[in-house]
Amino acid sequence: MKLGMIGLGKMGANMAERLLRGGHAVCGFDPDAKARTALEAKGATSAGSLAALVAALPAPRVLWLMVPSGKITDDSVNALLPLLAKGDTVVDGGNSHYKDSLRRAALYAEHDLHYLDCGTSGGVWGLAEGYSMMIGGDAAAVEALRPIFETLAPGKDQGWGRVGPVGSGHYTKMVHNGIEYGLMQAYAEGFSLLKHKEDFALDLHQVGEIWRYGSVVRSWLLDLTTDALGKNPAMQGIAPYVVDSGEGRWTVDAAIELGVPAPVITLALMERFRSRDADSFADKLLASMRNEFGGHAVKSE
Repeated sequence: MKLGMIGLGKMGANMAERLLRGGHAVCGFDPDAKARTALEAKGATSAGSLAALVAALPAPRVLWLMVPSGKITDDSVNALLPLLAKGDTVVDGGNSHYKDSLRRAALYAEHDLHYLDCGTSGGVWGLAEGYSMMIGGDAAAVEALRPIFETLAPGKDQGWGRVGPVGSGHYTKMVHNGIEYGLMQAYAEGFSLLKHKEDFALDLHQVGEIWRYGSVVRSWLLDLTTDALGKNPAMQGIAPYVVDSGEGRWTVDAAIELGVPAPVITLALMERFRSRDADSFADKLLASMRNEFGGHAVKSE
């Protein structure tokens, strides 16, 4: 099966390489000529435009989007629409909001085109380990691409599946990332507690290694955390500033919309916001309040 890959950033390029290793033909497009050249060096072909990419693919065409969510995805989807023919399929493998996927799929359905939303997890490790894929869309359209999903996944029957109708793939991935926020925050707080018990002089890397085997809290995330602690035990050179890419916010929005309590995920998101406030007005005001009602000392900057 020949696949068109749109977006040859790190993850898109790695997915293309895994497909090539699995015996699939890949033609890729990226506005960056260097990215296209790098893909060709792996044994794929490339196209200098979306029109050229579509023309290079056999019908019915399959195109996989690996571009940032929002406007770039919308622009790509809209640009592809007049180039495609009945029966072609577009897979959005990025982290799009599920409501955007519903809107885009409805537009494509009007033209007898398939639109699948594929929440994709695996990051930089996906090339070697395989990708976890949560797919939403028409069951027959998903089944037609089984060879692609089987090649990208950790195993033919592992780590991937159609989870429901269109929109469900990105919704499931959104919640997956919300859970990720909570897990990361719990590990960070736990290891911080260990570090601050200075009279025990705990070796955090050693503790992580112990927990990795047989422990209830063992996980791949713990493996990565332990590896990071082994490389840099004091986290030297790393600023205490944690970004969020949007999925955590969307998960909290969904919890509010559905009236479902999600305090751990919500607080984990709030902690990320807090990490960015190097000059907290709220904390200054709290200190001032204590001084006003109790005469408590206020530290000067």
